[in-house]
Amino acid sequence: MPIRILIADDHGLLRAGLRALLKDEPDLEVVGEAVDSEDTIQKAMALRPHIVLLDISMPGRGGIEVTRILKKTLPEIRILILTVHEDEGLLREAIRLGASGYIIKRAVESELVHAIRAVWRGDLYIHPAMTRALLKDLSPPPMEPLQVEPLTPRELEVLRRIALGYTNRQIAEELGISVRTVETHRANLMDKLGLSSRVELVRYAREHGLI
Repeated sequence: MPIRILIADDHGLLRAGLRALLKDEPDLEVVGEAVDSEDTIQKAMALRPHIVLLDISMPGRGGIEVTRILKKTLPEIRILILTVHEDEGLLREAIRLGASGYIIKRAVESELVHAIRAVWRGDLYIHPAMTRALLKDLSPPPMEPLQVEPLTPRELEVLRRIALGYTNRQIAEELGISVRTVETHRANLMDKLGLSSRVELVRYAREHGLI
């Protein structure tokens, strides 16, 4: 079954662009569009999408309040915030209220499909430029650096880049390896460290002084 998506943005050209960007992905299906806050809430209730692509500056109540309402009434829904604002306060508030991701509109073309699939898997997707802001709230104060014996030098390189918000493709390009190899290293990291998500890997790296 494809991932059902509701596009919520008040700009018609952007909605059309997002729909065009997603139409050739066989595992993604745009089931509707919304033009303001009330329209988003009503269509989410009626259409029950898996993911809402939500403009944080929606007319009416605004994306933050819409996030709060949707997560309260439809807790299973996943919300991927779209914004032009690289604002740490908005990021923290959106995540606190249950958003599953936060992507900057200027990066939509290159990151959106990856972000949707990451959110659907249960990962928290944050645009790399905003990752450090989120770490301030999600992570406890850093501990003294510890030597992580079970990890190979390559695994440590991959872990550091995951913690800094790199995508698998960006890690592969920087280290000169394939995306599949990056995915294998990530799986090995989770297995060795007993972790189950990207967020936990980021927290582990910060706690152990790796970033």
